[in-house]
Amino acid sequence: MQTTLAPEFQGTPVGEAAEAILRKCVHCGFCTATCPTYQLLGDELDGPRGRIYLMKQVFEGAMPTRATQLHLDRCLTCRNCESTCPSGVQYGHLLDIGRQVVEAKVDRPAGENAVRWLLKAGLTSPLFGPAMALGRLARPLLPAALKDKVPGATHPRAKLWPQTEHPRKVLMLMGCVQPAMLPNINAATARVLDAAGIQTLVAEEAGCCGALRTHLGDVDGGLADMRRNIDAWWPLVSQGRVEAIVMNASGCGVTVKDYGHALARDAAYADKARRVSELTRDLSELLPALVPALRTRLAHNPRRPRLAYHPPCTLQHGQQLRGGVESALAELGFDITLPAESHLCCGSAGTYSVLQPTLSHQLRERKLGHLGTLAAEAIVSANIGCIQHLQAGTTTPVMHWVEALDDALQA
Repeated sequence: MQTTLAPEFQGTPVGEAAEAILRKCVHCGFCTATCPTYQLLGDELDGPRGRIYLMKQVFEGAMPTRATQLHLDRCLTCRNCESTCPSGVQYGHLLDIGRQVVEAKVDRPAGENAVRWLLKAGLTSPLFGPAMALGRLARPLLPAALKDKVPGATHPRAKLWPQTEHPRKVLMLMGCVQPAMLPNINAATARVLDAAGIQTLVAEEAGCCGALRTHLGDVDGGLADMRRNIDAWWPLVSQGRVEAIVMNASGCGVTVKDYGHALARDAAYADKARRVSELTRDLSELLPALVPALRTRLAHNPRRPRLAYHPPCTLQHGQQLRGGVESALAELGFDITLPAESHLCCGSAGTYSVLQPTLSHQLRERKLGHLGTLAAEAIVSANIGCIQHLQAGTTTPVMHWVEALDDALQA
């Protein structure tokens, strides 16, 4: 796509990055067919191709409007379009750049700014844990919108962390909301890895991966989160004491794997960021090598629940990881099935379900409709956002796949 940058963007890192991505787009429209918001709204500007044109206009000097901002806001950042793009357009990177530029040029209403500030500050605050605990106590009295975001009672094994030391060690990011919302995911990860002879280490100073602020247009805030995590992990990474940095939330994983790109122009952090990205693995990437050890541990327990699997967009499109969870769990004796339209987003998308509740709920109902036809005993996924979002719309238990595996090991 021919692009002529406006003078304000010529020779700038933002402009050069945007132009390189825009020039790859050939306007074919394959992306439109797999875009969840285009399927719901039928508006070209609410599909990847239309949003690319909007951003192209901005980088060529057009003044963005509230309408421009709205169409970019409505994007889930599911990156399904990247999976279907024959030209390799890095739409996710372009959207982050475009949102940053539009955010600086278009004023939001005070109410929107307040909500977005609360999300950025509140979800990453040390006070989030106590607030979530209070929310659990008051859950029956909460309005439906808030109740959706507050899980029920925590898992009884959520605080059981293995104490055995192993020669093999990995680092794990606990996340910003996961320890308070669904703490058993982290504990179950540590227990499953322990059963396979791997010790899980945690750097307490590490926090939000940076995705939350970045996707809300606060790129500088997101980069600050990334640098803090690198600083927290670097002592163990630089000494070669860990073989991987493990992510059990695919939304965090896709972001940390991108640290090398995000900080490529930061002289103080570029090399460290690249090394961190190289070491980062989604938990599912470790699973195939763990199957022999886990199969032995599971031999005494032939009972496996029937599972329906929702692969998160950040796993299948962002990280381009498909099939690993299903094949490994099937090899371990689980009856696990993908629903129809498994490639489409469930509508969670980080803070999207708060900022765009109507579209988010429409996508959730569509997803749960397909999952419901499988008549599974439980629904499993690989990202906390998807798990809590889906659980709020169904009575079928929804959990991380590692929790289902841990349950089988404990039984």
